[in-house]
Amino acid sequence: MNSPDTESEVRARLAKLDELRRAIARAIVGQEAVVEQLLIGLLAGGHCLLEGVPGLGKTLLVRTLGQALELQFRRVQFTPDLMPSDILGTELLEEDHGTGHRAFRFQPGPVFTNLLLADELNRTPPKTQAALLEAMQERTVSYAGTTHALPKPFFVLATQNPLEQAGTYPLPEAQLDRFLLHVRVDYPGEAEERMIITRTTGSGEDSVPRVMQGEDVLVLQSLTRDVHIGEELVAWITRLVRASRPAGSPVEEVRRYVKWGAGPRAGQSLVLAAKARALLHGRLAATRDDIVALAAPVMRHRLLLSFAAEAEQKGADDIIAALLRAAPIEATR
Repeated sequence: MNSPDTESEVRARLAKLDELRRAIARAIVGQEAVVEQLLIGLLAGGHCLLEGVPGLGKTLLVRTLGQALELQFRRVQFTPDLMPSDILGTELLEEDHGTGHRAFRFQPGPVFTNLLLADELNRTPPKTQAALLEAMQERTVSYAGTTHALPKPFFVLATQNPLEQAGTYPLPEAQLDRFLLHVRVDYPGEAEERMIITRTTGSGEDSVPRVMQGEDVLVLQSLTRDVHIGEELVAWITRLVRASRPAGSPVEEVRRYVKWGAGPRAGQSLVLAAKARALLHGRLAATRDDIVALAAPVMRHRLLLSFAAEAEQKGADDIIAALLRAAPIEATR
């Protein structure tokens, strides 16, 4: 699919993005950074993992996005007893009553949709979590030797509670790497929290209009890939990702606190996310600010920290901040 060619077509698409923001704001109070990162994932064609304690509106946010997009939307509540077939689908034995012939027919599961809300993904054991790996990477589902294509576009927007919450399982590293962004959802400010309480305890309910169709999303994704990013920025991203690996890293915090650094997919994700952020802000070229703003959401789930980091209360965001300080863009010129 080709991107819009004329400036007027591009501006019309960008106006759709502004309309989408306003539609989401009718149901979601505040959380501008979180909404922006979800839209970046949408434009980049990547999946997003939202993390926060219960009650912060993660599920409502994803459901609102699904309502604003004229796309098929399904929600799966992940529980300890959920099986892979509950997500992917299963084969049913059917009989033709006229001939008596019996045959198996594949019954698609809820993953066959455009927007899949995987609610509380880390509440289910790793075996069931792994059922999403092929769907997230290849956009296909293989069952009984047959490969079934998923609809386009296809997004997984997963929510998880922090691992210190009871009854949770850590997500496999291979699955974490398939999320474009790891989005942190924090507590609202006092004024925002008061507005949330007022809205949710009254009799009225704001409806969310549908402002975008699947065709619009696919065109915007194509346009995102056409956004320019300079060679010096790509070189800087490469240096950031490579410096996150403890073996030979020039950053002391990485050598001390990181057990396993980010792989090449982190660089690919940071380039795409930076392009998407530029487009979301009405620009057709990515800048250094786009990369700085998205370094943490792109890389925080791709760093495996050591026991020393836990003992000294160092988080992934602390390491990424050190990377940005120690690997300035000027060094690429």
